[in-house]
Amino acid sequence: MKFVAITSCPNGIAHTYMAAEKLAKAAERMGHEMKVETQGSIGVENELTREDIEQADGVIIAADKQVDKSRFRGKRVLEVSVTDGIRRPEELIARFEQNEVPVYEGVEKLKSVAEAKKERNEKQNPIYRNLMNGVSYMIPFVVIGGLLIALSLAIGGEPTAKGLVIPEGSIWNRILDVGVASFTFMVPILSGFIAVSIADRPGLAPGMVGGYIAANGSFYGSDAGAGFIGGIIAGFLAGYIVKAIKRIRVPQMIQPIMPILVIPIVSSLLVAASFIFVIGQPIAGIMEGLTSWLNSMQGASKVVLAMVLGAMIAFDMGGPVNKVAFLFGSAMIAEGHANIMGSIAVAICIPPLGLGLATLLGKAKYTDEEREAGKAALAMGLVGITEGAIPFAARDPLRVIPSIMIGSMVGAVIAMLSNVADHVPHGGPIVAVFRAVDNVPMFFISIVIGMIVTALLVNAVKKPVDVEK
Repeated sequence: MKFVAITSCPNGIAHTYMAAEKLAKAAERMGHEMKVETQGSIGVENELTREDIEQADGVIIAADKQVDKSRFRGKRVLEVSVTDGIRRPEELIARFEQNEVPVYEGVEKLKSVAEAKKERNEKQNPIYRNLMNGVSYMIPFVVIGGLLIALSLAIGGEPTAKGLVIPEGSIWNRILDVGVASFTFMVPILSGFIAVSIADRPGLAPGMVGGYIAANGSFYGSDAGAGFIGGIIAGFLAGYIVKAIKRIRVPQMIQPIMPILVIPIVSSLLVAASFIFVIGQPIAGIMEGLTSWLNSMQGASKVVLAMVLGAMIAFDMGGPVNKVAFLFGSAMIAEGHANIMGSIAVAICIPPLGLGLATLLGKAKYTDEEREAGKAALAMGLVGITEGAIPFAARDPLRVIPSIMIGSMVGAVIAMLSNVADHVPHGGPIVAVFRAVDNVPMFFISIVIGMIVTALLVNAVKKPVDVEK
């Protein structure tokens, strides 16, 4: 028998292609021919021709979003979820062999795309769905920025008293600039597409504006900004503000300018005002308080100080809390306490390295997209880019953040007790490569132990990926 099939999942990434592969291999094992058209995030691939459809004895549509069936009128059509295409391909084909699939006459009312989207969304947790929409768009920016910065520092960086510096005018300096630019977009993209998921296209501009303000602390008196956590807050805030404005009844003559003028301007101003005058100021105050507290701890127990610094570095992965700890460690180098920066240098790289290791040890607990992000996180961790852990923390903060905090705390304590010292304000194995670290063996042992602790903890608390979800 000859079959044609269409596979498509909501995100158009992993499950679309997994279902296509499973169906094609099952047909081959059962002695049949099958051509599968995939409708993924990059568009239609392996498109079915009119001849393919005319010659087909049956059609399988394994999709979780609306697919136009009009071209299959007069053919036996079996419509199932993409999960069934992955888990039960032989059973689906057997239904055609047993003549259990009716002919599609094309008489029923096709659901509109909006209806299909609404039906799918009602089955998901809205907070999770909106957050995942932002994360999926953010990940490429994290990967591009992190890997380009890592490459430029690893090849073109030179150790100085101010950290790893790339000479001005070199090609690696330009590559670094591109990576930094990609990182600059990271939080606004996260916020913008969270808002889009809540309020559709009108949410994009206020979401991105809010995300930029959240990441740029100069708007509200903070040197570090609110990081990706602030970006998540900004995205949800913008989305629900836009959604509320859209419900306001306005005169018919104003309706045409609502989506292009009124909604973007009013919602952007409201989000900006909320961050600048309400949310941002407390964040700035907390950061100043943390700085004063750390300065008062210089004479405290080494173990307690290392635990506090390790937890702060991992908590928001490059955000304001991380920056306070990092700047404290940098200041201590000038005062002759490079061992404090040694603990921080270890803690900086443990979150991305630990999560990268976790994706290798527990593949069933991560999506294909997360496993790819894990490979990038390993590369970022080697050059001390803590932000490589952000995609994992944004998806599952309640499990991931405590795990990486504990791992970084363990690594920082071991480094402190072993008198590991770092003489440049940077972290990760790369600082040892440039001979900026004292007691190199214990520096690497601290990192490896912290990695393992993080990986084992996060895999212990995470559940296997729910393919259907």
